Amino acid sequence: MRKVHPRDALFDAHDAPVPELPVCDHYAGVEVRMRKSLELQAELGPVFDITLDGEDGAPVGGEVEHAHLIADLVNAPENLYGRVGARVQTVDHPAFERMVDVVVGRAGERLAYLMVPKPRGIADLERAVGVIDEAIARHGVSRQIPVHALVETHGALREVQALAAHPRIESLSFGLMDFVSDHRGAIPQSGMTVKGQFEHPLVMRAKLEIAAACHGWGKVPSHCVVTEFKHMSALQEAATKACRQLGYTRMWSIHPDQIRPIVDAFSPTTAEVDQAAEILLAAQAAHWGPIRHRHHGQDTLHDRASYRYFWHVLERAHRTSIHGAGQMPGEVRLAFFGAH
Repeated sequence: MRKVHPRDALFDAHDAPVPELPVCDHYAGVEVRMRKSLELQAELGPVFDITLDGEDGAPVGGEVEHAHLIADLVNAPENLYGRVGARVQTVDHPAFERMVDVVVGRAGERLAYLMVPKPRGIADLERAVGVIDEAIARHGVSRQIPVHALVETHGALREVQALAAHPRIESLSFGLMDFVSDHRGAIPQSGMTVKGQFEHPLVMRAKLEIAAACHGWGKVPSHCVVTEFKHMSALQEAATKACRQLGYTRMWSIHPDQIRPIVDAFSPTTAEVDQAAEILLAAQAAHWGPIRHRHHGQDTLHDRASYRYFWHVLERAHRTSIHGAGQMPGEVRLAFFGAH
């Protein structure tokens, strides 16, 4: 009897697939750093996305010229994996429509996604998507470009369920700094620190609501930056909390040194990968019926519900495998993910 793949055995047609995005989203806005990011991605593999930043990275008055630079880099041969996106200005910025027109018109076929910052709610998002889709149609781009958005205003958090439900949204990110600033001093500066952002109730509420909305609508929740980029142990701890406690499946990086620690923190452990592989191979041999698996000296029953969980563990291991450092045995990779 033919072996049935987990994707075919464990998920129904009504189970909308969650986008399989890399666990790290690295932001770069200055040309030299943009190019170095492409070099690093070529070295490590597509375990992180690159977002070329046309908001904070663009010089005031030079936003459209910066959009042309972004388009050049998206189209460059150094973009090996098609995992380069762009952040444009806010929807009410005078240069927003022209930036979208340049990036979509010149690089729409290769652009991984467009990030829309600071929507004040669903109306801003719909306006931004309208501009993006008009540019796609006008330039004859053959694909829908995924849209990401930043939840960093009171209005966006208030309407986060509607944002996550929007069919053009692929991922929502939490914008810590602007969110705290939007409280006009009611949240102390410590709420922006690597430790305080996991302690202040209003910040934690925002993080949890974003994560819950994304999971409820099959979208990817992306955790905010850690600005203390020289404090690697603190970054590792923050990334681990974001992944293991708050349900985030992706996190921002603002310095190249942050990429590996984030990927490591979002990777399943060797023990988790081994357990998942053992259970899924046994389940596949049993034609996805219930099985008994011995773990740490105890027999445990497993069925399709736990198989889905363990399949997600293997998928995450596959997405976080840096070049030359695969996270699962070769035969398991071949059985479930092919030769690559």
